Order: sequence, then C-alpha cells, then structure tokens
Amino acid sequence: MKKTVTTLADGRELIYYDAADDAVREAVDERPLDAVATASEIRRDPLLGDAVAIASHRQGRTYHPPADECPLCPSRDGRLSEIPDDHYDVAVFENRFPSLAGDSGRCEVVCFTSDHDASFADLTEQQAALVLAAWTDRTEALAGLDQVAQVFCFENRGAEIGVTLGHPHGQIYGYPFVTPRTELMLRQAVAHREKTGRNLFDDVVGRELADGERVVLTGEHWVAFVPYAAHWPYEVHLHPRHRVADLRDLDDGARAEFPKVYLELLRRFDRIFGPGEPPTPYIAAWHQAPFDAPGREELGLHLELFTIRRTSGKLKFLAGSESGMGAFINDVPPESAALRLREVASK
Repeated sequence: MKKTVTTLADGRELIYYDAADDAVREAVDERPLDAVATASEIRRDPLLGDAVAIASHRQGRTYHPPADECPLCPSRDGRLSEIPDDHYDVAVFENRFPSLAGDSGRCEVVCFTSDHDASFADLTEQQAALVLAAWTDRTEALAGLDQVAQVFCFENRGAEIGVTLGHPHGQIYGYPFVTPRTELMLRQAVAHREKTGRNLFDDVVGRELADGERVVLTGEHWVAFVPYAAHWPYEVHLHPRHRVADLRDLDDGARAEFPKVYLELLRRFDRIFGPGEPPTPYIAAWHQAPFDAPGREELGLHLELFTIRRTSGKLKFLAGSESGMGAFINDVPPESAALRLREVASK
C-alpha cells in the first residue's frame, strides 16, 4: 500500500491509499474555495449526561446531487470534485461540512472506489483489504490528536438510511468524548468482569458459537452472528476470534481473512428479500475501544451491520418506544434472521 498526503484548495487534508507502490499523485485542487467555516459545539445534556454536537453549518451541505455532479467522483472532463485526480483506489479527506471540528473532534469521508455506480459489496477482496488498511491508518492517526477520545469508522448505504450522496463511501468520526453506546458497553463489561472474573465479549462470542442457532458464518479468524437480543430486523455482529481493542491490534491472519468474510456478509444482505428487490439499506459500524477510558481493556473490537428494512417494501421506523424511551421492539426473531442469512449464502 502507498499512502500519499496532500491538501485541498481550502486547506483540508486529502489522503490517497493506493494498492500499487509506484502510484503517483500530483494532481492539484484548482477550485476557488474559501476556507471552511464551521460552528461545531459540544453541549452536555444535564438529564442524561450525554453529549450533543450542535453543527448549524451542516444545513447547507450537498444534498442528493445528480450523478454528473457527484463531489466524490474523480475530477474528469473539466469537472472538478473533492478528489483532484482523475482516478483513485481509496481516498480519505476532511469533511467539508463536519459534525465535529477543531477542539470538538474531526470528521473524515472515506471513498471506497472511484466507481460511482458500485457498492462496497462490489469490491474485490484486494480493494476491501485496502479500505481496511485505510480505516486502520486513520484510527492510528486520529489516536494521536489530543481532542480525539474515540474513533468510529462507519458506512451508511441507501437513501432509506438518510444517505445524501450515492457514491460508495463511509465516514470516520473522531469524537472528543466517549459515545453513549460505548459507555453502556464499558459499564456492562466492567460489571461482568467483577461478577464472573471473565471478559464479557469472550463470553458472548463463546456462547453464540456453542449455541450455533444464531451463527451466520465462521472463518478461522472471524465469527458473525445475529445477537441474542437484536435491536434491528436483520442485524449481524462480526467479531475477531482473538479479542482486540481496536483495528490497530488485528493480527495478519485476521486482516487477510476479513475481506472475504465481510464481502460475503454484505452480499447476503442484498439477497435477504429475494431477487428483484432493491439493494438492502444498511449501516455498518465499527465499535472500537476509546483510547484512555477506564475499562478499555475489557472492550472487544467488532463490527455491527444492520438494516432498517424489516420485510419486502417495508421499513422499521423508530416509533414512540424506540425514539421516546430507547426501548426497542423487534418484529423479526433473531433466530429467523440468522436462518435467512444462512439460506442466502453464496454458492
């Protein structure tokens, strides 16, 4: 892998990740851009204790542009985009409309491929491995920033999820705080250690493997299963068999096997509802341990993949119980979801 760091016209950082070691990246961003002005502010909710980012400048962000005006496509045929070069493998740049910025953290965009009409599931294993390398490298880089407490790599796919740019891409958030969901996991993991003397993530993975009914697929280094108390209609958790805190700690075997396992999961998601159905909208979220939080060593890196589509032509909306009280109700039994995900395995 070759990494090339450059700067966009408004001073934002752009990083190319190329599979070829001899790749040359010399294109210059020729757009007449003003410096990015952000108004990101972190406020604490006094009742819940959690943090909320107030980012009014995001109201003007790019919203469902036509394909020939996509800002994530390469710059070609006289049309200038966020990527100055006319092709790329993987590109990462600072978000022009960040939710978090300056002392309030950092937001980056990850473009998985220059092919506008592709999706992550269309990537080759080599391309997926390059994305994993980029995620890992950015986790390492953001870990060195004083204002970043936790790194979150994720992908939103599909208009139903709320995606405003159709180009295959994800994002990386460097939070200046530990997120509420991670705080809950920390609390549970520490309590489990105090009660049993064992690690919670090791026990959860071991239980699912022993039971087997919710296991979707297994590899030498990874295991994927529908969680016992899944929140979403189709939800899969992907864990390395050897527990690590974050992406930086994965061993060579896990890195080599990840593309095959993850691409198979994504392709199964697109088959859940049968032939002729549109691509399945999903969120893919890496859970990494925060860098300095007490109990960090108890957390286990894993990826959570889920869709809001509950059946053909119908979405699961967050209704009163979920939105108002945070109490989820799932219409699809986890065992049924796991069975379906096994049924649609690649031949």
